[in-house]
Amino acid sequence: MKFKKLSITFLTLILVMTLSFTILAEEVDIRIYHVNDVHSRVEDDDYAGSIGYAKMATLIKKARREMGNVMFLDAGDSFHGQTIANINDGEAISNILDLMNVDALTLGNHDFNYGQARLEELANMSNFPFLAANLVREDGEEIPYKKDYIIKEYDGVKVGVFGLVTPETAYKTHPKNVEGLVFENPITTANAVVNELRGKVDIIVGLTHLGISEGSKYTSKMVAEEVPGIDLIVDGHSHNVLKEGMMVNDTMIVMAGEYSKFLGYVDLTVDNGELTDIKANLITREETADVEKDFIISTVVDRINRANAAITSQTVGVTRVELNGERGNVRTGETNLGNLITDAMRAKLDTDVAITNGGGIRASIDRGEITQGEVITVLPFGNTAMAIEISGAKLRAALEHAVSEYPATEGLFPQVSGIKFTFNGDAEPGNRVQQVWVEGEELEQDKMYTVATNDFMKAGGDGYTMFTDAPIVKEAGGLEEIVMEYIEANSPVAPVTEGRIVAE
Repeated sequence: MKFKKLSITFLTLILVMTLSFTILAEEVDIRIYHVNDVHSRVEDDDYAGSIGYAKMATLIKKARREMGNVMFLDAGDSFHGQTIANINDGEAISNILDLMNVDALTLGNHDFNYGQARLEELANMSNFPFLAANLVREDGEEIPYKKDYIIKEYDGVKVGVFGLVTPETAYKTHPKNVEGLVFENPITTANAVVNELRGKVDIIVGLTHLGISEGSKYTSKMVAEEVPGIDLIVDGHSHNVLKEGMMVNDTMIVMAGEYSKFLGYVDLTVDNGELTDIKANLITREETADVEKDFIISTVVDRINRANAAITSQTVGVTRVELNGERGNVRTGETNLGNLITDAMRAKLDTDVAITNGGGIRASIDRGEITQGEVITVLPFGNTAMAIEISGAKLRAALEHAVSEYPATEGLFPQVSGIKFTFNGDAEPGNRVQQVWVEGEELEQDKMYTVATNDFMKAGGDGYTMFTDAPIVKEAGGLEEIVMEYIEANSPVAPVTEGRIVAE
């Protein structure tokens, strides 16, 4: 009897071990959906080419029902940018992402635009974590609104997701929004986090807002090159469209463009704890033509828009031409919308010159009536305008800085009024500006000039450190209010490009 009992026990143990091995040895398929740099463009939009969250939600819900192992990640710059978000300081975006069951979001530089106190409030109201492993406080205190990483499990496969935020945030949001914060080297941080995760998970994912722009000091490509062990990097910040991803060493990097124009997804196959296959793809707006909008998301968006309509639908004037505020244009050359904005600043503050950063212009305006909502969408950051006084030498230094990253589409590229300058984009940065004229006269190094700019640049934002010590001689209201006032006074408007900025 004892022998029989032992035999049964032994056979049972063998059977359990065999079943356990079989389960562990089975392939597990996981799909990771991702977006980045949506900038609160939550609705489908023919003009912007956006899919919108309602259709995305339908696709993600369907995959969750049919596949089971589905993750949804957001690579940052989500809470700010359009009226639907800016009027309520990001709350609408938190609600919508909650309804879409996003698993995690990494912080983008523009997610700091409402300030740290509001970011903490958004974190508290959101049912998903904000990730930023390289974000610390100068005083060593814990940051309550972020985590370094999360771990999710799918059919026994553990997936670790860690976040990295670009150190450019220190000057790509208003400096007051990041007081007391330190954005540590993302490569060093990634090494440390990956080493910590390596014994805890089967798959390691970096959810990063670094980008792959040549103008950036740190990129996701550098992380992939220097940090072994990362299976996938879901990236944002530089707005690139990586259709099938980009392999760097053994790491796949993916990015889904901007403004919800694409929904990215990555299919991973894991066999006995090892990644055996990884494929990336992007779903285009055209491919979603027949996709029905998710009822819940659509209803929530409609309700928010109705509540905002009383403010945003008011007409401020008419434009006879399309006002060009496209990202790739305002960051590489003169545009008619850039001219209108800087003309409005110079007229309001009665200065010699006006200069604003192209990165602060976030949309175009169609020909026809212009509403308050459209102007707010173009200038969503709540910046104020002010006049400073600087020497011709510093003004020239500002222009040198402004074109230092050209032809990269960086936000520091200028739009100007009262000034004309030529530059050689092939010359060494710092020696690119050729000729400068202010109100038709050649720039004088020792002469003092009044310059209308915004408070972001005055504080050194986008690297305009030559403005920080300049005395403020006059202040005005919000930049969007100044532009609305100018349009109303000069309607109908029809600005043109005039050769204010000439690349030789």
